[in-house]
Amino acid sequence: MDPKSLRYSPSHEWVSLEGEIATIGISRFAVDQLTDLIVIELPAVGAKLTAGKSFGEVESVKAVSDLYAPVSGEVVEVNSQVASDVQLLAQDPYTVGWLIKIRVDDPSTVASLLDHAAYEKKVAEDAH
Repeated sequence: MDPKSLRYSPSHEWVSLEGEIATIGISRFAVDQLTDLIVIELPAVGAKLTAGKSFGEVESVKAVSDLYAPVSGEVVEVNSQVASDVQLLAQDPYTVGWLIKIRVDDPSTVASLLDHAAYEKKVAEDAH
């Protein structure tokens, strides 16, 4: 999955939309900020997510961080490999490290998220 083709939330989650199914993960920047990942908690299939609300959390040696839904919808798949081995997320957050897939309530909402250039600019500004 090419990070440049994804949409991003200000809280560092990314979205790849195919039809009405969105694959969601967290950015390399977020993974690098968390450092040594320990465990991740993800929602169950069938859970309803609301944009901007927490859908799980990732724990590192530094902190526990909430994961926020970038769009609203119903969870249709959970990456069980990442749930059982969070190091897959650390290795590659864009391909093997995706977190969940949801059936998006309104696919047009994905367009309101940041594109790669805007996300990179936000990350650079946050670093200062």
